[in-house]
Amino acid sequence: MDYVKGLKIKPRAEVIKEFIENKEKARELINERLKFFNKFYDFNFKKISVKKQNSRWGSCSRKGNLNFNYKILFLPKNIADYIIVHELCHLKEFNHSPRFWALVAKTIPDYKKIRLSLKKEFNDKIF
Repeated sequence: MDYVKGLKIKPRAEVIKEFIENKEKARELINERLKFFNKFYDFNFKKISVKKQNSRWGSCSRKGNLNFNYKILFLPKNIADYIIVHELCHLKEFNHSPRFWALVAKTIPDYKKIRLSLKKEFNDKIF
């Protein structure tokens, strides 16, 4: 096992196996939570993708596609929900303006605390 700045890096074959084993479980979680949160927003989106990303938990394209890292499955529920809502709100506000954060706060009122926790405790889990 290799180390980068104190982080354990899994062998590539192990990472691919983990991705294949968990991709559909992550998709189920994401779809379920999107369905729940979108009751409050009623945004239209096109495609939902679950990927093995190395540097992002999620993203939203200008075409209306939502992308999520499969490792969202291993996060605490409140943090996974924050990531899902964050990307969902980019469908309306494709920026991080006060309007964007007001949308996030509609369903995740403690988003600032959760965002800080994500950065402090979980960003190294993305590798």
